[in-house]
Amino acid sequence: MMLFNVVFYLKGFAFSGRDVDKYNSGGLLMKKKRVVSLVLAAAMALSMAGCGSKGDDSASKGGDSKGSDTPLVIAWDAMSQKFSPFFAESVPDSYIEEKLVNITLTRTTRAGQYILDGIDGYKEEYNGTEYTYYTPSKIDITENEDGTVDYNITLRDDIKFSDGEPMTIDDVIFNMYVCSDPTYDGPSAFASLPIKGMEDYRNGVSTLSSLIAAAGKDNTDFTYWTEEQQKAFWDACAKEGAAFTQSIVDYMVENGVAEGDVKAAAAGWGFDLADGATTEDFFMAIGEQYGWNFSSMDKEAASVTIADTFPADVLAMSTTGIETGESADHIAGIVKTGDYSMTLTLTEFSAPAIERLALPIAPMHYYGDKAQYDFDNNKFGFPKNDLSMVREKTTKPLGAGPFTFKEYSNKVAYLEANENFYLGAPGVSEIQFKETQEADKVPAIVQGTADIAEPSFSKATSEQISSENSENDLVGDTITTQLTDYLGYGYIGMCSLNVKVGNDPSSEQSKDLRKAIATVIAAYRDVVIDSYYGEAAEVINYPISNSSWAAPQKSDADYEIAFSKDVDGNEIYTEGMSDDEKYEAALQAALGYFEAAGFTVEDGKLTAAPAGAKLSYEAMIPGGGSGDHPSFGILTAAS
Repeated sequence: MMLFNVVFYLKGFAFSGRDVDKYNSGGLLMKKKRVVSLVLAAAMALSMAGCGSKGDDSASKGGDSKGSDTPLVIAWDAMSQKFSPFFAESVPDSYIEEKLVNITLTRTTRAGQYILDGIDGYKEEYNGTEYTYYTPSKIDITENEDGTVDYNITLRDDIKFSDGEPMTIDDVIFNMYVCSDPTYDGPSAFASLPIKGMEDYRNGVSTLSSLIAAAGKDNTDFTYWTEEQQKAFWDACAKEGAAFTQSIVDYMVENGVAEGDVKAAAAGWGFDLADGATTEDFFMAIGEQYGWNFSSMDKEAASVTIADTFPADVLAMSTTGIETGESADHIAGIVKTGDYSMTLTLTEFSAPAIERLALPIAPMHYYGDKAQYDFDNNKFGFPKNDLSMVREKTTKPLGAGPFTFKEYSNKVAYLEANENFYLGAPGVSEIQFKETQEADKVPAIVQGTADIAEPSFSKATSEQISSENSENDLVGDTITTQLTDYLGYGYIGMCSLNVKVGNDPSSEQSKDLRKAIATVIAAYRDVVIDSYYGEAAEVINYPISNSSWAAPQKSDADYEIAFSKDVDGNEIYTEGMSDDEKYEAALQAALGYFEAAGFTVEDGKLTAAPAGAKLSYEAMIPGGGSGDHPSFGILTAAS
């Protein structure tokens, strides 16, 4: 992704922040809405009973109706081909495997409520309409006198996977053990729950890569690995690893860092290195931060990835478990009670538990090995510390969802209706997810090369859609548009490792520095978001989408506008202020924060910065080099 690189000056000072969430120490927020566009002439609908049907419960009986033979073509974002229910990370991949190919143990209603009993249908009203939801399970929760909590899970007994194999509770247990394995490095947080016996099961195991890294280059103890393996690891770090970080350095040089300044490049990437650091030192810092899990380390990639360059035997080290101490052979809190029932016991109440029980139910016979499953003898479908057979199926998923995955070819993912779907075959026989550039999504609908698209919405997109309809509206004779609240938000983030005073990013002075910058930016959010999105977005003041039930509301007694108080805690704005008066008030409040941070302020301008801070910071904006991004507008207006 290309970033629009620029330095912004605000009446005597400049600022920036790397736009990444993992280093965010506060941000300016905006909630976005998404748009789904369909060509009316196609007159297609994805009628899947299991996705929340209105009316009677007949859909729970299933069926084998044949849908339309005309493929439904969806203009889709780029896919990384990780369609595995265990390892999919990107939204385009996850949507396909989670919503279409697989089913989950439980799911939510339109209002975000997790359904505990959906076997016979769960009814709930939303916006005046009653909907019926179906899930494959019933979950009874019992809080015991000793503080433990039992989740008694009953599985529907008539579900088949798309290949005709029946689903049982053994498949659920297999999925739980995959996500609990010490070498598992996918996105599931199931193993973080306080499940009885989980720590005993995961203790005493480390990955080979983390052990070799901790031992160092000069290690002579080859109890757990060979000398050849150690040499291969360090050779890869020195060659391919250095090339990985060199690509980051090159990127930063293109965006203003001095040639060869690895320390400065790393700082811009969120890593604090010593003077004279090398690209190998940079790679070591990334490895330490991610526990030497190469898949996770690739999240820092610029143009070179570890997955594409490291030798296969070295790559495997980050997913190879080595037992260095005592470890249990099973998880005591996972107990099978019948062919379609089990109990999961937590040592204490955990609010996230029901959310993390929304696990995919992937088939053990496909992702694992039925011959290696014997619950009574602590065998769970694969060798502990070895998920290689599960990883082999990453690019071609199989499940019990409404569609079966056929293939990914020429940037198109092909899916076909699953005639074995437990709620009845969907109303469309084939779906094609076609990778489409953002700028081409609306034209694809107009030209008929796609039936559905989900473009990033803005005033420009709205005008583009409206112009294609004879009524000059979002809903017309060529395109119809549905706007729905988007459970997400955008923000301008600051890397606390870069924007700080002294060496402590958590000090009060460092926080005052970031508050000074944020106070000025915040003042310009409303006008820019309105000009860029119109009614399709709104400014929010807390890091949670208004689509969430937990979002603070303006009517709440303690609701506040973000960054609307000065360094002394006084309100910056008063009722009836004009926009220009607000901007001036924000600037004066910011100067107060700068003074508190240790900056020298003379005649309303910053003339000197304290140690560790700067008068100029760099902002990187994902605007493709054109400035077509709301953050660009906010920062430009603030300058």
